[in-house]
Amino acid sequence: MPEPDFVTVTWNTNLTLALCETCDSHYLLPPALFPFKCPTCFGAVLIEIEAEHQPNELLHHYAPEQVIPFTISHQELTAHIEQFAGRIWFAPGDLKPETLISRLQRLYLPMWLVDSGVEALWQAEVGFNYEIVSHRDQFDQNHGGWHSRQVTEQRIRWEPRLGRLNRIYHNMPAPALEQHAQIMQRLGQYDLTEAISFQTEALEQAVIHLPDRPPTDAWPDAIPAFHAAAAEECRQASRADHLRGYRWTSDYRDQHWTLLLLPVYATYYIDDEDRPQPILIHGRTGRLSGPKRASMKRARHTALIIVAVAAALFILSLILGGISFVAPPLVILAGTSLLGALIIGMLAITPIIVVWQYNRNSSNREREE
Repeated sequence: MPEPDFVTVTWNTNLTLALCETCDSHYLLPPALFPFKCPTCFGAVLIEIEAEHQPNELLHHYAPEQVIPFTISHQELTAHIEQFAGRIWFAPGDLKPETLISRLQRLYLPMWLVDSGVEALWQAEVGFNYEIVSHRDQFDQNHGGWHSRQVTEQRIRWEPRLGRLNRIYHNMPAPALEQHAQIMQRLGQYDLTEAISFQTEALEQAVIHLPDRPPTDAWPDAIPAFHAAAAEECRQASRADHLRGYRWTSDYRDQHWTLLLLPVYATYYIDDEDRPQPILIHGRTGRLSGPKRASMKRARHTALIIVAVAAALFILSLILGGISFVAPPLVILAGTSLLGALIIGMLAITPIIVVWQYNRNSSNREREE
């Protein structure tokens, strides 16, 4: 009997390892979901990787420890999608709320959690709140002249401190994806206190994006969390109200890495160039992140209709102008038709300008994010 692979042993579930050859992302997903489009780029169908061909550098053998569950209701999710898709003038034909909803897929994004012992020498200034009571004289003509008023001022007394720290910190977060910062900036952060212990039931009908950053690469991003936790603990140990200028010389030992899974809904629409445009939705708040593109094809089609109407009015004005030689009163109607043709004809460029400006502004906002 062949030995079980890392997926079966570590995740304690029957998941299949798969690869997207378009964006080079790796996933774990239930076998029942195959065939399945890549939830990152939606550009290709995932390819199953057999156990004997799994590359050693894959990071799926790090066990998940915690998961933040999906909580947004279907009604709220639908409302957010309708709001997203309903604000685009001349939206692509595929960008419809019902289409986005029909393609929704649960996706978990990975985040590292690291435990580590810390030994450090630290120094800082700690601040203690205290009050100063004084009296302020004030002249009030409406109340008979000078009056004295008691004033309480809040002040901070700063004192230097130094000490030695020897602690073990658990579940300090670090990004497991190269695009983690950009995704969080667009979707919004997750409240990590809402995480619960990982249970395999959470993976039903869900896809797991595997890390593409190894722990050695993510470790520098975890250090600020250790620094902040240690600083707060030193403030509490000093029984101080404030702390500033915290500095330390630290050594780390016995690091242990696990995963936290963040809930996201993934969907997409097809743009004018038949390219999929991925949309990610925060699994707790419903906030959407994805490119908004208006359809230049629809704008041109609308412009052609306007031009056709203008041309019809122009031809009508010519016909009425010819008839006006034998029926002079029609000259006014001919002139009105000609004027209408000119005005409507000038409006034909409006849909194209609107779409061009909308797409330009959307691209600029995405670059700023």
